[in-house]
Amino acid sequence: MSRWIATLALLCAGNIVLAQNSAEDGSGLARYIEGGFTDPYWGGGTELELQLSQGVPWRVFTLDDPARLVVDFREVDWSAADPIAMDASKHIASLRMGAFRPGWSRLVAEISTPMKVSEAGLSVAKDTGAAKLSLRLTPIDQSEFATLSGMPFDPAWDMPESVLRFAKPDDKKGPLTVLLDPGHGGIDPGAQRDGFDEADLMLLFAQELRDVLVRTGHYEVVLTREKDVFVSLEGRVAKAHDAQADLFISLHADALAEGVAHGASVYTLSKEASDAASAALAERHDRDDLLSGVDLSGTDDRVAQVLLDIARLDNSPRSDALAGHLVGGIRNALGNVHKRPKRQASFSVLKSADIPSVLIELGFLSTQRDLDNLRDPNWRAGMAAGIRDGINAWALEDEALSRLRRQ
Repeated sequence: MSRWIATLALLCAGNIVLAQNSAEDGSGLARYIEGGFTDPYWGGGTELELQLSQGVPWRVFTLDDPARLVVDFREVDWSAADPIAMDASKHIASLRMGAFRPGWSRLVAEISTPMKVSEAGLSVAKDTGAAKLSLRLTPIDQSEFATLSGMPFDPAWDMPESVLRFAKPDDKKGPLTVLLDPGHGGIDPGAQRDGFDEADLMLLFAQELRDVLVRTGHYEVVLTREKDVFVSLEGRVAKAHDAQADLFISLHADALAEGVAHGASVYTLSKEASDAASAALAERHDRDDLLSGVDLSGTDDRVAQVLLDIARLDNSPRSDALAGHLVGGIRNALGNVHKRPKRQASFSVLKSADIPSVLIELGFLSTQRDLDNLRDPNWRAGMAAGIRDGINAWALEDEALSRLRRQ
């Protein structure tokens, strides 16, 4: 049984197929698993079958001069694909695939025989989320092929590139700099369960999220750590300032000693924790300053503290807006979040006065379902896409509101 079958619209008697997921707009990066072209034993023509790690929006059409089949995806990682091994058809002269613009990838097969797309569909397995794309091409004459071929127009695919550019708060044009902070590391592994460390899981996710953000073309991404090393809390914030970051996102997946919690939540800074659980997590997150032997108490004099408080008057609403958009993006991508997804706590890594900062709890290692999710590359891809979408929405809104802020 499949969770859904792609809705198809066959145009021009069969050589253009536009497809869209009936559930959602396909989140995250699908991976090519296996498959390729083969010739059936009967009926002539050729067939394409691709196994993907998850479903994504797609379309297929043919082009003439030279004759070729084109399949567009949003988006497939083709790193495991071997074009030679994928071509077992006498009708396919050559095969290539890869990214062709940010967020989109393409498979192109040059065909030696004029053919039309007679069958096309994509199904997703209910239990695993894996997807199978199946196409069947049947022979036609050259004049019919030339008539049916051509680049389709679909507003959902062919909208021109947005003229709106994400701008830095200081009006310097260019990509926004995102500082990703995978929590813990080195002598502080964070939460642990069944042989898995929070520090390792967050570093893996941060690297995957960086790739998702960079592919948009709108962001430069810096990580506070690239391997399993210790970075103090003050060092993490300092790295954000050194990188002139436009926003700061700390990534965690904690554990609760008592009770059961699951789902993602997004924290912003508050002098007081919003509840006992937030206070407990703050103590756990801030423990690495104790491990590093750094005592930050009393480091600000009164004048500096006043200046910091003034800066936070401007910055806090931006952090709150970022948190709201992230919650929305994650909910849209994954369908669920923590029952109280937007929260506040006094986490030290959120105390930058001039950089919008949030801390995302991706889940709880103390809950088996969340641990399984964090180990699942498909789930992580969906979470990364949700965070990306949340950042996109925030960046556009923040730019629109930038003229209203105090200078």
